[in-house]
Amino acid sequence: MAHGTMLLLLLVSLTLAVGPAVGFYGGSMTFTPGNRFPDGSVEMHFYYRESSRGPCGSQVNWICESGSCGVLTSTEPVETDSTAQNLWCQSEVHMTTNVTSNGPFILNSSGCCWEDNVHGVGGWTLHTSVDTGQRSDTRSPNRSPVSAAIPNIRIPQNCFQNFKLLAHDPDDDVVRCRFNDANCTLCHQHPNIHLHKESCTLHTGDSLALGSHVFELILEDYPVSNITVMDHNGVFSVSNAFNDSNPTALSQVPLQFGVEILPPAQGCVPGVNKPSFLTPTPLHGDVHHAAVGQAHEITLQAQVADNSIFDFQVSGPSNMSKTLTSLSNGVMMATLTWIPQETDLFRHVPVCFTAETLHSQSEMRCIIVVVAKARVLSGEAKVICDDNSISIVVSKASMDGIDQDWLQLRDPTCSLTSNQTHILGTMSLNTCGTTMDDSGDFFVFNNEINSFENPNAVITRRNQVKFGFSCQYPKIASVSNRYVNHKSDYIFTESSFGTFSYSFEVFTDQTFNSQVDPSQYPVQVQLMDKIYMGIEASTALPEVTLFVESCKATPEDNPFSPVFYDIIKDGCVMDETVMPYPSDSTKYDFEIQAFKFAGGFDEVYISCSVILCAKDSLNSRCALGCLGPAARRRRRDVSQETARHYITQGPLHVAKQTHNSAASNDGGFLHMSTSTGVFAGLFLLSIAVVAGMLVYKAKRTRSVDRMHLMSTF
Repeated sequence: MAHGTMLLLLLVSLTLAVGPAVGFYGGSMTFTPGNRFPDGSVEMHFYYRESSRGPCGSQVNWICESGSCGVLTSTEPVETDSTAQNLWCQSEVHMTTNVTSNGPFILNSSGCCWEDNVHGVGGWTLHTSVDTGQRSDTRSPNRSPVSAAIPNIRIPQNCFQNFKLLAHDPDDDVVRCRFNDANCTLCHQHPNIHLHKESCTLHTGDSLALGSHVFELILEDYPVSNITVMDHNGVFSVSNAFNDSNPTALSQVPLQFGVEILPPAQGCVPGVNKPSFLTPTPLHGDVHHAAVGQAHEITLQAQVADNSIFDFQVSGPSNMSKTLTSLSNGVMMATLTWIPQETDLFRHVPVCFTAETLHSQSEMRCIIVVVAKARVLSGEAKVICDDNSISIVVSKASMDGIDQDWLQLRDPTCSLTSNQTHILGTMSLNTCGTTMDDSGDFFVFNNEINSFENPNAVITRRNQVKFGFSCQYPKIASVSNRYVNHKSDYIFTESSFGTFSYSFEVFTDQTFNSQVDPSQYPVQVQLMDKIYMGIEASTALPEVTLFVESCKATPEDNPFSPVFYDIIKDGCVMDETVMPYPSDSTKYDFEIQAFKFAGGFDEVYISCSVILCAKDSLNSRCALGCLGPAARRRRRDVSQETARHYITQGPLHVAKQTHNSAASNDGGFLHMSTSTGVFAGLFLLSIAVVAGMLVYKAKRTRSVDRMHLMSTF
């Protein structure tokens, strides 16, 4: 017994002397350019976050793998979040370098060892690709994609379905994620995990083995339009993310994290079996605005019925503090406070968080905090969420010094109205720049009000204002059919016309009395079928006229798609199969024959630009009718006509044509011998050739683009 006691004391003393083992649990990197000095050199700032089990501290030593990296200096690792039990820890390191030669360079780091995991992954490699050349669109060097992850992600085995990561870009570039396989031969792959590169979302249909799993990703950014980058070798072009099948990334940054798969839970219901976030917790992807030297607070609240929340796990900047407060009914609140410093100016800082119980964890949400020199004003607002619209009422008293005439929604073609005390706006769930996010158990619709400036002005004396608002709808209400496929009513507000809306529907026949049910979208059609569509305006004003200025077809839900076909243009019908039907002044019913786009596209969306006009106005756009392009460039009379608004309906899914061979069964199909079939086939072929020649001769005057659009069948 004495020998056992001595051995135990020896083991304890060795453990205290050596310290607990540190297991690597992932890391993330972001970078942003700083000052440009008179000699042409550029100051680059790098922010590296590292997660571990055990005491905080970075195991990473970044080296210059290629290019001119300058002299890299770094701060000591600063702990950002941890637990006393060493369940998780995250630290952040700020690194700087002055780069004297514009051009690309690569930072790299590798080492050992990952925390014990089910596939025995040991070594890790972190790769960062930078280009300090000046972009033609921003007139500055590129800024990297921004992402992060909490130190310890825990998901029950039966609850891992979709896991959405943060993928934000300060330059508004397209961000794509991929597994780190190009630069790392030892990196682990997940054959039963699908990574959606565009949304940076992990999907799985199969259960993962219990234990820790290693995920090693690379984030890359691509411009939305063709740009040039000027470096020490001159100017080179960078293709955009949409028109180039193999575009070149502007930069690459790592995002690595571990996921601990827990034993199956009794259920996966938020608020019951795992914590559920409550208002005013920010939504995933929200953008906050902070100012240098001023405290910025983020409030988190969560609740769970089957357990108790003991902490919030946070991945944030190095000097962010966290205060926990227990509220009634099992609600726990965390207040995150951060005071940005001068070195944080213009940064886009990721903040990720989860609510923690001993046996479960909430979804991970991540937001972005943008740091400016002065605080961005945000007004007090009331948001009203209706079945198919969002209304916002903003108190003018909460935005002292703000001129509401210089405020706009995300889509500047949508207007705000005001009275003596409030600013008001109403929009449907698919207009005015409203976007939809899939937030697990909810669909969330987001928009924002922000200030804008005269684009030709060099200075301004207005304060900047920006705040977002949103509505969320539970998936159990089957909103997917109503809000995703079928386009609900479009609602707009303008000062001279008040609030008005447009409906755009597909009808079952030429009476235009019976609409295709939203549950039937996408609408199934055959080539050359007659499609009946109708647009109707609803307004309280009695004497108005609806004018359909243009309609175009696109193979995707984007009216500005580079692939399109004009149906109506400048008020002129372009497609020969369009037949308008007589209708009221606020309706436009028409018929068109079904078609599809060449090149393998099976879906068609119809987008139209529409205008409302005062009925008796002789100079309004409605009265002018079909015009040439030159006549379009005229000043709009805001008292006589609304702005041009875009509405979309679809998709129309064009069914593929199939030719079934004759078969013998009890259902009465025709019996045919092989020789008879060959003879009949040759006979029909000859008739088809003659008929084709006659049809070609009769229709050779038709437009080339119409013939190109139609697919052979």
